[in-house]
Amino acid sequence: MSENANPQLALGDSAARQLANATKTAPILETISPRWLTLLLQWIPVEAGIYRLNKVSNTDELKVKCAKRDQSDELPTIYANYDEAPREYFLNSVSTIVDIHTRVSDLYSSPFDQIKEQLRVSIETIKETQESQLISNPDYGLLANVHPDQVVYPLSGAPTPDDLDELLIKVWKEPAFFLTHPLAIAAFGRECTRRGVPPATVSLFGSQFITWRGIPLIPSDKVPVADGKTKILLLRVGEKRQGVVGLFQPGVPGEQSPGLSVRFMGIDRNAISSYLISLYCSLVVQSKDALAVLEDVEIDKFYDYEQNYK
Repeated sequence: MSENANPQLALGDSAARQLANATKTAPILETISPRWLTLLLQWIPVEAGIYRLNKVSNTDELKVKCAKRDQSDELPTIYANYDEAPREYFLNSVSTIVDIHTRVSDLYSSPFDQIKEQLRVSIETIKETQESQLISNPDYGLLANVHPDQVVYPLSGAPTPDDLDELLIKVWKEPAFFLTHPLAIAAFGRECTRRGVPPATVSLFGSQFITWRGIPLIPSDKVPVADGKTKILLLRVGEKRQGVVGLFQPGVPGEQSPGLSVRFMGIDRNAISSYLISLYCSLVVQSKDALAVLEDVEIDKFYDYEQNYK
């Protein structure tokens, strides 16, 4: 370009864009997480939104005897008695209403359907809330239903292999997975590296997870973190294993997926169309040894490896 050339005489980027097409994306919701907890749980349908957990109340009285070959011993007589006031779990709902002006959905639904995208973002947000409630709900959440006998505290603050072994002692009958915040998994990895025992990995759902004793550590940012500390849970899952199970209501009106309902509520006089989205769910710890927690896990300990390994 010569020194006397006027750059304003050339076609600029801003003007050229007026004649150009652009590739557009669907709305990106950055709060979406993988929600592995909901994938790893067994989900059980319930009737009328109620799940009654019946338990044997006289476990210590159930005695049997190994009889002698001559059958001279008198055999004990037993029967299983049941809890007269079993706990009942009621499904909770996570709900919202989506309002869309019909003019917007009529005129601006190409290339993406405005109604579908609004519903998709709302459903994803509800499912994120569902996972948070499964962990922290004060009534049915995992953290609120750990038996006092199943609580463990770390030996040195940071999560160590010894601490996870203590959890495995508490949930030794077919443990399924650890559940904790990603920061705790990073802290555990640092402790393993410091000890020279790097944990193995396993592939689940197309992603890599570190493991301890073959049990995967599943991350969830819904596990609370406060004052540099969090918790590590260990679960046994499944109804046959008397473990942790999720509950949902089947056959709800407008069912889109198990327990999830999307219903059109109509169009008001201002031409606003409304949709009600509801997700019905709960969670049950069927036996106390199906769940344990490592409390007060410090996640902010780092090491000067050059100094420690001189």
